[in-house]
Amino acid sequence: MVFDHDGAEVGRRQLEHEQILPRAGWVEHSPLEIWERTQTVIASTLARLDLQPTDLAALGITNQRETTVVWNRRTGRPLHNAIVWQDTRTDRIARALEQSGRGEVIRERAGIPPAAYFAAGKVQWILENVDGARAAAEKGDAVFGTIDTWLLWNLTGGTDGGVHVTDVTNASRTMLMDLRTLDWDDELLSFFDIPRSMLPEIRPSSDPALYGTTRPGGPLGGEVALAGDLGDQHAATVGQVCFSPGEAKNTYGTGNFMLLNTGEEIVRSKSGLLTTVAYQLGDAKPVYALEGSIAVTGSAVQWLRDQLGIISGAGDVEPLARSVDDTGGMYFVPAFSGLFAPYWRPDARGAIVGMSRFNTGAHLARATLEAICYQSRDVADAMTADSGVELEVLKVDGGVTSNSLCMQLQADILGVPVSRPVVAETTALGAAYAAGLATGFWKDTQELRANWQESERWSPQWSDQQRADGYAGWRKAVERTLDWVDVDEEQA
Repeated sequence: MVFDHDGAEVGRRQLEHEQILPRAGWVEHSPLEIWERTQTVIASTLARLDLQPTDLAALGITNQRETTVVWNRRTGRPLHNAIVWQDTRTDRIARALEQSGRGEVIRERAGIPPAAYFAAGKVQWILENVDGARAAAEKGDAVFGTIDTWLLWNLTGGTDGGVHVTDVTNASRTMLMDLRTLDWDDELLSFFDIPRSMLPEIRPSSDPALYGTTRPGGPLGGEVALAGDLGDQHAATVGQVCFSPGEAKNTYGTGNFMLLNTGEEIVRSKSGLLTTVAYQLGDAKPVYALEGSIAVTGSAVQWLRDQLGIISGAGDVEPLARSVDDTGGMYFVPAFSGLFAPYWRPDARGAIVGMSRFNTGAHLARATLEAICYQSRDVADAMTADSGVELEVLKVDGGVTSNSLCMQLQADILGVPVSRPVVAETTALGAAYAAGLATGFWKDTQELRANWQESERWSPQWSDQQRADGYAGWRKAVERTLDWVDVDEEQA
């Protein structure tokens, strides 16, 4: 995506890449395909807009955060497919850490619980299960990165001097970085037996010193400053200009991610949320956040399309769901990868409950949209419990926000207005903002605030009783998903 000084979209191109599902609970991507498609969308967008590299002030990157790549720095070849954040194969590693008492150390230092969600267990799995990986790591040939690091390395030359860096937000999602020092922690590394030499250098999210510049022979066809790097949810926080403590946003993508800015204070959650770095701009102090991460929201709509075949495209779910007035008593809890915040139950699995002969695919479509909204309610309630701040309005962004019915249901289920900005793809906008702040394209965050404009607002229509009854049913449905699998046996 290309943005101008007003934060308006100039142009974009996007391509899907393959979701590789080798077995139940395993989710992989091809790093080489991601790099190839990144090159394609960059080159084709610049060509279509008739832009030269000199027309660009800076380049920022945002990425699905915990997705893990290990590659050979000499050959540029991945040692294994990328293991995606949704993948559950490392549940056993997480449970062992918890049982050994190391889980409390991870929570205290990294701000997050031991969980298959995060990157460190995925690196450990590759080192233990891929032939030659451990030896390559010990020699210094095998290196680790999340997708931002993989792309930065390739954009700056790859095997020919590519930089090996990440930012504080992506590093905070590994279980390996100390939130206070913003550096890799040797004790945490020892828990996973990961050599420190594998890890990228940690830099600010917006870096005036630059991570590097693109190569003339690359997809941009010239040298462009690489100056912004944030994990997707942190980028959306910047794109939604949530720069003050107490401001929150919810991103609707493959999963849902709600972040609440807590300022320069590290707030420890007692309600099942994560403590994370929201962003760091240059040499300023880091800003922290509470986050609620939900594994399956938009991907539940993909499941209706790809596995059940009751819709032919994601856009079909809204008219199908609108064809009925309610779910007919049906609830769908899409716990395909267990439940993330605020439950953290890897033993949960998806369930559809409350069905009768009366129910149809339309009721399931509507229950899927409600599931997206109820999971967000779970997280919003946890944020209120931790912060003491009542949500007054929810800023939303991401692909699912184009579904007007889903946004209306979100307002109904939360009981507060839902607000969508003109630029709904705020993850990309936030990466652009970080890069532009670093190079002086924007002078400060106040300039960014002036760019934010509301596109649409949904106000609650349900009665308090309807809201309470609906949520009580949802909590009963969640209970039905628990204790469904023995995680140790499933991973054997």
